[in-house]
Amino acid sequence: MTCTANDVVCGPRAIPFGVLDELRVVDDAGRRTEPFVDEEGGAPLRCCLRRSAVGERIALVSYAPLRRWAAGAGVDPGAYDEQGPVFVHAGDCAGFAGDGYPFAQAHRTVRRYSAEGRILGGALVGVGGLDAAFRDAFDDPDVEFVHVRAVEYGCFLYEVSRT
Repeated sequence: MTCTANDVVCGPRAIPFGVLDELRVVDDAGRRTEPFVDEEGGAPLRCCLRRSAVGERIALVSYAPLRRWAAGAGVDPGAYDEQGPVFVHAGDCAGFAGDGYPFAQAHRTVRRYSAEGRILGGALVGVGGLDAAFRDAFDDPDVEFVHVRAVEYGCFLYEVSRT
């Protein structure tokens, strides 16, 4: 997605390519990545923000999105640092090229973060409610970005930021 100065919201953002290269070797928990052939399909891939297809080579890795963001921003996430499981393609993929918000067919949690990496709040969002949730979040000038997460497992899905 291309973001302009006229946009209030910029996203969704999949896991960056450089980070994916690292996670495909060793994940954020320090474990070697073990790719496998997806025999069921439907895994929510965080590299391209779509569901996997039967027969694709994917991997389940531990990812610490806030830790990686904080390192790039030069801040300490403190107690908010966490890591969790995410599915990614085992090899390079094209990344996210879609419109709209992926994985929006179920309730989601939108967690708000400050420029210092602190949680400022969150919201449980129903199907069709992401646009309003992002507008509400970014109406607060202290909100720098949000993480969209799965309600059922709490897993990170993608980031949306203020432009």
